[in-house]
Amino acid sequence: MSRIGKKPITIPAGIEVTVNGTLISVKKGNNVSTVETHGRVGIEVANGQVILTRNGDTKESSAFWGTYRALTANAINGLHEGFTKSLEINGVGYRATLKGDILELALGYSHPINYEIPKGLEITVEKNIVSVKGADKQQVGQAAAIIRGFRKPEPYKGKGVKYTDEKIIRKAGKTSKK
Repeated sequence: MSRIGKKPITIPAGIEVTVNGTLISVKKGNNVSTVETHGRVGIEVANGQVILTRNGDTKESSAFWGTYRALTANAINGLHEGFTKSLEINGVGYRATLKGDILELALGYSHPINYEIPKGLEITVEKNIVSVKGADKQQVGQAAAIIRGFRKPEPYKGKGVKYTDEKIIRKAGKTSKK
């Protein structure tokens, strides 16, 4: 039994949830987010809640039950509050600037790195902090991972791009001979 799948999802005010077969549509204003369930779970919208139920008693349907419940909750939460990932840039001469819809990163390479901001995301830069905001949790996480991947933090000096809540385990440097 999925403990996640059992929990009903409350629908906040201003958000509209509709079910069309196996497709769950979450709408707030002009923004629409959809979740395709592939028919492995039953979906009910009643009393301001979304309730997902298993279709069958297999291990696979139980796993999908919790997964689709989490995806639906993320779609609702994303349109209601949004998701944010913050990255910190550490290093001498390392910086980020916004030029229209392009994030330009200077990360110690011989050339600047230009990252085109995907539609549906908002990126802000304050000193050495880059914030990625959006309604789709997967898209926000993917964009943050791509930006971090341009220069991952190294363990000796801690230079690179890291998540603000990430802890870098530092290594001791070389010891000199006597």
